[in-house]
Amino acid sequence: MFKKIAAAICAFSFFLCMPVLAAEHGTANEAKAMVQKTIDAMKKSGVQATIAEINKHDGQYSDKDLYVVVYDLNGKNLAHLNPRMIGKDMIDLKDEDGKFFIKERLDIAKKKGSGWQDYKFLNPLSKQIEPKSMYIEKYQDVIVGCGIYK
Repeated sequence: MFKKIAAAICAFSFFLCMPVLAAEHGTANEAKAMVQKTIDAMKKSGVQATIAEINKHDGQYSDKDLYVVVYDLNGKNLAHLNPRMIGKDMIDLKDEDGKFFIKERLDIAKKKGSGWQDYKFLNPLSKQIEPKSMYIEKYQDVIVGCGIYK
């Protein structure tokens, strides 16, 4: 009897936590909206001023596990949630499967202007390498992206 009660409590607790877990993850639409918000700010205030705002890490360009990244067209990181990545040439960066995801990102931006890309990356909330899809869009001479963890 005790095992059945304990199992029921565990199951009930899991279902109570599901909305909280879901709330921690951003959606594809939210990621695209964050990219658009960033590009709108770049149009209004300029690319460099917007990059400076992103790099303040005040939450204006991040929400839940979503955060904006900006790269130049050569793979140099200009804005990122992780300050150690800012200013670094990331062109040869690989994910854990050996995928050159920055090169792929540049190709998508240069050939299509925008699109989605799949790779694996460290989730800042879980601190685990997880599958990720990033929406990217080219604006002037930069690539703006925001990704969702799956």
